[in-house]
Amino acid sequence: MPKVTIKGNPDTVLEVPAGMTLYDISKYVQKDFKYPILIGTCDNLLTNLHQKIYSDSKVEFFDRSSIYGSRAYERSLEFLVTACSSLVLGKSNDIFIDYTLDNGIYCEVKHTKINENIVKLIENKMHELVNQKIVYEYVTVTKLGAMKYFENKGQLDKVENLRYISDSTIKLYKLGNHYDYFFGPLTYDTGQTDLFKLTCLDQRGFIISCPRRKYPEEPIKHIHHKKVFDEYRSYQSWSRKVDLNLSSDLNKLGTEGKYKEAVSLSETHYDDQLSSVAEDIDNKKEKIKLILMSGPSSSGKTTTSKKLKIHLKARGITIHELSLDDYFIRREDTPKDESGNYDYASLKALDLELFNNHIEKLLRGEKVELPTYNFTKGEREFLGNTMQLKESDILLIEGIHTLNDDLTKHVPRENKYKIFINPLTPLKIDNHNRVHSADLRKLRRIVRDNNFRGASAEETLKIWPNVVKEAEESIYPYQDEVDVVINSSLNYEIGVLKIYAEPLLFAIKEDSDYYKEAYSLINLLRNFLPISSELVPKDSVLREFIGTDN
Repeated sequence: MPKVTIKGNPDTVLEVPAGMTLYDISKYVQKDFKYPILIGTCDNLLTNLHQKIYSDSKVEFFDRSSIYGSRAYERSLEFLVTACSSLVLGKSNDIFIDYTLDNGIYCEVKHTKINENIVKLIENKMHELVNQKIVYEYVTVTKLGAMKYFENKGQLDKVENLRYISDSTIKLYKLGNHYDYFFGPLTYDTGQTDLFKLTCLDQRGFIISCPRRKYPEEPIKHIHHKKVFDEYRSYQSWSRKVDLNLSSDLNKLGTEGKYKEAVSLSETHYDDQLSSVAEDIDNKKEKIKLILMSGPSSSGKTTTSKKLKIHLKARGITIHELSLDDYFIRREDTPKDESGNYDYASLKALDLELFNNHIEKLLRGEKVELPTYNFTKGEREFLGNTMQLKESDILLIEGIHTLNDDLTKHVPRENKYKIFINPLTPLKIDNHNRVHSADLRKLRRIVRDNNFRGASAEETLKIWPNVVKEAEESIYPYQDEVDVVINSSLNYEIGVLKIYAEPLLFAIKEDSDYYKEAYSLINLLRNFLPISSELVPKDSVLREFIGTDN
């Protein structure tokens, strides 16, 4: 009989009959999990619990308190909501699974105006199927057979996506008479996703709230972040107008030799945002003394701040930049995190008294000698670098804490202009499979770390949880207090990142703890044809990650 080693603390070794499913095997270790086991890995590859074991294997299981289980929970709810929406609204209706938003998933209805009563009907139908604990079936069909099925259903987005997939067979999930294709494994049955809530936003869409990895007990309460949502929806609308919303839209341009069109449209849209922000600042320049910019890692803050300075200079506004890094306290005095490492992401790692003293003097027009932080010695040095502002000059500060008023508490709010920057990608594989903005940032970071720091993809994936923690604690809580949201995503960029990221991800060995994550990113990239970096403008925000071609 096959020997199965189940990763845990300690590992469990079982001998099971050939052909036994992961679902049945999971019952032996369910007692060791606080929540229902949702998916697993077989020899470090993510799979659903339908997977059968025929030879000696290494297995690992995940519940909703893990990133992999949480994603499976989301995908299963997405399947459930698409099936139930068609039952409630009629088979001719379909919904867009658009993007992760406000700790939930934003869904938009195509053909019908909705209201709270309609959303409640969909939610009730979902609970009805959850209570039935219907097992998700999956069937393997030919690619052409799948394309014909979706064409008959009027789901041309899926037809076009499959057209560019090289696989000859496709796995479809089945729920009742409803078939769908999903990018990643689902839970075993509908009963495993019993915690969720639907919230109607307006006549166009609603939010699915569900437990999150960090908060697995119940659906996270929906808090509407209007400025971020409005930017998402605006970019989504623009992307649809110019036919740059789906991976197949990009791939089609590639087969027609028209990638330049996608690049030009995306870059122009990005620059238009900066022009609008510069105009807004120009209109308020009598009051604005500080421009404060922040966003999660790999948002493109460096390039955006440089380009914004040029836009403002063209309007006759002089900008001076101040680096927060130069105001770190001595390394030996830096607070430590729960792991005992220096926590440079903490606000307490900065000398706030000195920083605010310099800000006040600069805004009064005084000359200030600025510090330079010596990272080798772990202390500040004063090397004679000075700064002095004219009355009409504006100070630009970029960093993780700039949206937090505690950083600049002595400056009145009316004198601050706050910018939140994030690559809020509207791009989707098809209408039911979205590209997560976090995955886009992760790909950017992998490429940048390798290009400029010589780091492997594995090293980047290892530190990524800390990157997420930093944004969740120091940036996202302040996103509602900003003056403007800048979306730094470029609809074409995944095709370019693919060329750089794929070899780095393939370098991660099968026995690595990060292999399953790398494999998921590889599977994402498979949906996009490569785009040459030669098409990327020299001043593009994407150059911040891929570098300049020599």
